[in-house]
Amino acid sequence: MWDRYPEYKPRKTVAADNQKKLEKLIKKNPKLHPIKIEGKKLAETWWGLAWNKNLEAYSDYSNRIGRGRSYVRGNAVFDLQVQAGLVTAIVQGSRSKPYEIKIKIEPLSPLKWEYISAACSNKIANIEALAEGKFPEALANLFTDPKNGLFPSPKEIKFECSCPDWADMCKHVAAALYGVGARFDHNPALLFTLRDINFEGLLKKSIAEKMQNMLKNVDKKSKRIMTKVNINAVFDI
Repeated sequence: MWDRYPEYKPRKTVAADNQKKLEKLIKKNPKLHPIKIEGKKLAETWWGLAWNKNLEAYSDYSNRIGRGRSYVRGNAVFDLQVQAGLVTAIVQGSRSKPYEIKIKIEPLSPLKWEYISAACSNKIANIEALAEGKFPEALANLFTDPKNGLFPSPKEIKFECSCPDWADMCKHVAAALYGVGARFDHNPALLFTLRDINFEGLLKKSIAEKMQNMLKNVDKKSKRIMTKVNINAVFDI
């Protein structure tokens, strides 16, 4: 009975209980990487906020993802690991044993990769800013475009959870997804890892294209280059 309809406990009590369980687990497995929400917001930077906003914008998720907010706030995400195309997590639920979650994200399609490559073309400064964890407005569509952006669409995500909930997205999965946003706050480069993007390759490609364009224009005269006549006039020679 209590497994399906657990006894109500205040959030602070649940968070404290989860923290004690987590500390015991970390002693056994120091490699656990839990999600800790420090303030009132689930995310603070553009990266985390944009990830959460993207998830909440899809109608497929709107009625389900909100259930994970209280879980991620309550220290329930004991572990969250991000790798190419896969997020794995351990989330504490109402049972004594935490649940195991897998979130699989499909690789970028050739069309999306073409769009991303074009968006980054010749934009060396913007790509370098991304590498430093900053967000250049010039590349906003690179992430937020519903069809071609780096944030995955519902069709590109598949969920697995060891809990008995029959829903496609249970609250444990939702908590893990919010945990991904919190993780991006601290390490934005993980987004490129998750989508299996060769960031260094993009930078090299952009530099090469910039150099090619410069070489093409090397013999073209520019209005900004002063001729001998103009120089004589300026210096009254």
